[in-house]
Order: sequence, then structure tokens, then C-alpha cells
Amino acid sequence: MNVTIDKNSGYCFGVEFAIKMAEDEMQESDQLFCLGDIVHNDMEVKRLSEKGLVVIDREKLQELTNCKVLIRAHGEPPETYKTAIENNIELIDASCPVVLKLQHRVKTAFDKMEKEKGQIVIYGKKGHAEVIGLTGQTLEKAIVVMEEKDLDKIDFNKPVTLFSQTTKSTKGFYELKERIENRIKETKGTLTEVDFNANDSICRQVSNREPQLLNFSKENDVIIFVSGKKSSNGKALYQVCKSQNEKSYFVENESEIDPSWFRSEDKIGICGATSTPMWLMEQIKSHITSLEHNLALENN
Repeated sequence: MNVTIDKNSGYCFGVEFAIKMAEDEMQESDQLFCLGDIVHNDMEVKRLSEKGLVVIDREKLQELTNCKVLIRAHGEPPETYKTAIENNIELIDASCPVVLKLQHRVKTAFDKMEKEKGQIVIYGKKGHAEVIGLTGQTLEKAIVVMEEKDLDKIDFNKPVTLFSQTTKSTKGFYELKERIENRIKETKGTLTEVDFNANDSICRQVSNREPQLLNFSKENDVIIFVSGKKSSNGKALYQVCKSQNEKSYFVENESEIDPSWFRSEDKIGICGATSTPMWLMEQIKSHITSLEHNLALENN
């Protein structure tokens, strides 16, 4: 077997930056609170918790005072910063610069839409950490949509400004954009810039991985896609692999690997989400290599 790790896989800049900030902070103190999982990968969350990172929710944040709390790459709504001031909490802000820029764009567009009696629509997963931060810029008035049935929440007689969660699929965004355009035409009979303004706000560190993964999946006989089960980005990128290579398998760690997936002559490719640490992919590579060694012993 020939086992290769995709050089383009692993943490995006935002996640890598947040984890480094957490590790740097924990060198000076033995405990640091983090609002939500720092990354959608249970293996990495466990590693950092052993170093002193304590995951809390928004309810717990209300109870804390005089401490330090890390804001992860997904960003936070204005309410979080208000709570921090009231409770004398020092925020270690690791919000991704791409997400912060998008929050500002959404806030600016919302102020404009309020004057024009329009609507902010966000293509994303309701309840996702980044989406909570984005809707917070709109006083929770933004309409969150994921699929066609969600479009019924929109009033197509009013102006619409569309944004996307940074980690969503480019293909999905443009399909949704076309559906909204068609619904506006059906309702109004015309479509102008006043009626609809679509903003492709998908992070290119994420979207560029789609064509790279297509090529990687084509080059290998078997694909092991490594990701946390809670990662929406992981689910989307796994489907990219699966579309190109039927022998693609989604695993969270090496315990989920089935030796029957492999033949001795296979080229095996290991790749992952933007929330998948490189150390975990290396660990899985070592595990697969050990399987090959065991198979060779059995055959002798």
C-alpha cells in the first residue's frame, strides 16, 4: 500500500490562529475558558482540554466574572462583548479576520436594508456558531436559509441582500442565488439591483479545497476523510470526495477504520476538513501502515 496525506488538508488560517492563541495563553495560566468548542473536532478538543481549556456555553458565560474567555475563530455576536464588559471578563479574541470582515459587511448591509424595508438573508446552518455571530449583527432579524423550502420565509416583494456563511459550498450558494432570482421574477415580473444583491462571502481557503480534493480523490484508490462529525465543512468536503471516488470513507479517528477497505496494491489518500489537525491525519497514516505490516505477517 502507498499511503499519502493531502498537503492541502488540515487547519485553515482562522482555526490555526485560534488554537495557537489558546496554547500561548495556557502557557501562562493553567486554565482558560472557551466559548463553545474551539474547533469541530472532538480529538483536538480533548487534547486542549487536557492542557486546561474549559469549554463553556453562553449560559455559563453569564455566570462568570473576573476571568479570561477565548472567542474562537467563528466569531461572536455583539451581545457576548456586552456581557464581557458587564462581568469584567477579559476576552482573548481569536475571531477569524475573514469572519470579522463579513460581520462588518452584514451590519452595514442590515443598516441599509432597514432604511429600505428590505431583508438580510444568510445561506448557512441555523444555530451554527458563525451564523449566530452574523445574525447578531442584524438584531436577529436575518433570515437563515439552507434549502429551497427555507425560501418561503422570504418576502419576495421586498429587497433582498444575500450573504453566505464562510464555510458553505460555493455550488450550493450559486444554486440558492438562482432560486431567489427566479422567485423574485415570479413575484415581481422583473429583477433589478434594487430587488436583489448577492454577496459571495465564502472563504476561498475553504472553496479552493473542493477542486483540490476532486483531483486528490481521483489520484487514489481509497480515500480516508478525517473529520469531526459536528463539522459542517467536513460533511460538505467529504461529499466532494465521494462524488469522485466511491471508495471514500468518513472517519473521526483510527478506531473507525475497517481493514477490509484496503487491498495491498491500493493507493490510499488521507485528507480532512479545515478543522482537522495534521497530527490526527499523521496518526491515521501510522495506523493504516501498521495494518499493512500485519497483513504481510499474516500472508507469510
